[in-house]
Amino acid sequence: MANVSRKGYGQVEPNHLSAQKTGQIYAQLPANSSINILENGQFVKYNYAQGRVDTETSAGSDSFDGEWMMVFNEVHTYDERDRYYKDFAMMKDDYNHGIITPRVIKTNIGDIFTTNTLKAAATPGAKDGVTVLGDDGDLVVGAMLQPNADGYLEYTASAASGKPTFQIVKVYTLADNQWAVKVQRVA
Repeated sequence: MANVSRKGYGQVEPNHLSAQKTGQIYAQLPANSSINILENGQFVKYNYAQGRVDTETSAGSDSFDGEWMMVFNEVHTYDERDRYYKDFAMMKDDYNHGIITPRVIKTNIGDIFTTNTLKAAATPGAKDGVTVLGDDGDLVVGAMLQPNADGYLEYTASAASGKPTFQIVKVYTLADNQWAVKVQRVA
């Protein structure tokens, strides 16, 4: 789980995701066997040539090709005590033969969603495990985020080319009142 002050797993609230209209939704490739958990809002490469879904960490020295996609699974909680989005993540131990086959969607420039699937930034600092970008310890509207090696959105001072880039447009809450950010893809 990412270093984020939150209850449960990562959540995504789709505000405007073009993949829901364009059909850029994929659920055919299994995750690399070294991936133990995939949370909604995490980013992976859909590596069709290798026949798997990868993060930079899971790919290791293997080829890390493919399209960047966001994990956006249907939430299935079968235990009546676990019935919220925060209670769901795909965990290797829960699937036959440990094979996770996530549903992933392509994000396009202009797409907007709300998420708490963030990684705490190393600098300029962190407060309560949440990414902090301002002097007052708050998330800052206008800050840029990109997927890190494990697929979690993380603050970036200078955007790396080839990775999707998201701008925080609003500090917000999710339906269960957990802090989150509304982001828009800008590159």
